[in-house]
Amino acid sequence: MPLQVEHIQPRAAGGSNRVSNLTLACQPCNQNKGSRPIAEFLKGKPDRLKRIQAQAKAPLKDAAAVNASRWALVNRLKEQMPVTTGSGGRTKFNRTQQHYAKDHWIDAACVGESGKRVSIRTGMKPLVITSKGRGRHQVVRTDKFGFPRGKAGRIKRVHGFSTGDLVRLYQPRGKYAGTYTARLSGIRATGQFDIRTPTVTITASYKNFRLIQPNDGFAYATH
Repeated sequence: MPLQVEHIQPRAAGGSNRVSNLTLACQPCNQNKGSRPIAEFLKGKPDRLKRIQAQAKAPLKDAAAVNASRWALVNRLKEQMPVTTGSGGRTKFNRTQQHYAKDHWIDAACVGESGKRVSIRTGMKPLVITSKGRGRHQVVRTDKFGFPRGKAGRIKRVHGFSTGDLVRLYQPRGKYAGTYTARLSGIRATGQFDIRTPTVTITASYKNFRLIQPNDGFAYATH
């Protein structure tokens, strides 16, 4: 449903255009409220009235900090390269004019002046990159009491594999025969590697593993 900006305290009653005095309303509610005070309009809906009044009193320092940081970043980038900006309304206009579905990555393509003419083919999917870090700071795992379990590992890579690599295991025989895709949870100088599935940890020889993606601190997927 299309929403409109509504003054919590009506302008006719001295309300301002400050963000803290604005909220969203559908057109029928906006017209029905008119210039009545919010307490009068929502006297039969005390829970909704309480939420809106709490919103009006919420401090805006976080929003102000983000807004100031955003423009500081934009101005700094403009010193280094051509930069254009756009509003959410312009993004939506660009997307709807080109009849694209609503999605975050499609909105990203339709931002600003350059977003009015973009080509998104049917079936195109974005590559989603998620930061995962590069392991733990712990030198060694601990038991339930917090004491070290064993010694710190002395190797980082064995036969081209490292802990955290995304691999595919082809297990030809045995209790866990099959194909598995997971990240390496442990490697040993002997060439025996571990992967952890949702139900079990499997140990196998490095010869049965194929590297899909090195552990570079990011996860890659298409949706």
